[in-house]
Amino acid sequence: MNVRRRLIPAAAAASLGLGALTACSSDSAAKGNTEKFDVVASFYPMAFLAEQIGGDHANVTSLTEPGQEPHDLEISTQQRAQLEEADAALFLKGLQPAVDEAVTQTGIETKIDAASLTHLEDHGGAGHSHEGEEGHSEEEEHGRDPHVWLDPVKYAEIAQGVGKAFEKADPDHAADYKKNTEALVKKLNGLNSDFENGLKDSKSKVFFTNHAAFGYLAERYGLTQEAISGVDPESEPSAARVKELQQEAKADGVTTVFYETLVSDRTAKTLARDADLKTDVLDPLEGITDKSRGDDYFQVMEANLKALQTALGAK
Repeated sequence: MNVRRRLIPAAAAASLGLGALTACSSDSAAKGNTEKFDVVASFYPMAFLAEQIGGDHANVTSLTEPGQEPHDLEISTQQRAQLEEADAALFLKGLQPAVDEAVTQTGIETKIDAASLTHLEDHGGAGHSHEGEEGHSEEEEHGRDPHVWLDPVKYAEIAQGVGKAFEKADPDHAADYKKNTEALVKKLNGLNSDFENGLKDSKSKVFFTNHAAFGYLAERYGLTQEAISGVDPESEPSAARVKELQQEAKADGVTTVFYETLVSDRTAKTLARDADLKTDVLDPLEGITDKSRGDDYFQVMEANLKALQTALGAK
């Protein structure tokens, strides 16, 4: 699908969102091998997959604590030990450099890189540059967009790969992992259908967002995301930027500026006031907190769909 993906200048949008888990522990509960299949996940979208697929057989912990910004995570000595003792590590290479390094250095037998289970694309401004750090691939530096979990189809591809990895690593429970994976993929296919049907007839196809996290979602459903923030997500747009955005809004029928539950809404509200637009939440799902519109991935994604339907004037 050939979709416009325009980014307003200087929109190397800052990585926002907090990594949190509700259904699985994010402390060092997995220290020392348990009797279950011990999986250390990098942050919420990976931990959710591990829990859904692992079911009763897996003991899932997250390296990203509630309230932590996942992109800037640093790995503690205790967490390195936790990785060494785990049966599997599930991570998304390119999103958290400290995790990538720690997993590479550990002797853990099963290392599952979610980025290798689907195709990452360059959505311009949606990748995360980590200046001053060495050892990154050229693709990472040029902004391969890591936010694949916001596309249910790509997330399902990753789920299938994770399921196969679990089956291989813990063959005694392979049948259950396969069954759980199939159930999860079925739910993700249903979510994809909800988005397709819910967004196909809309007055506008363009939405403004502070965080350029929704490139895959926009591409999947024929939308265009416009990232409005600069490097500092809380800096107020200049008069010239506001004028540009007003013109964009009028040209494309934009009604709403989206912001996140976990970040100040000041910039969005300033822009909305000056450009006579509404504000609403679009959650990049890097973590679940008490401010999230839902308790898990599916609930928050359905809330995102409703927010987009309202903003885009979908029937």
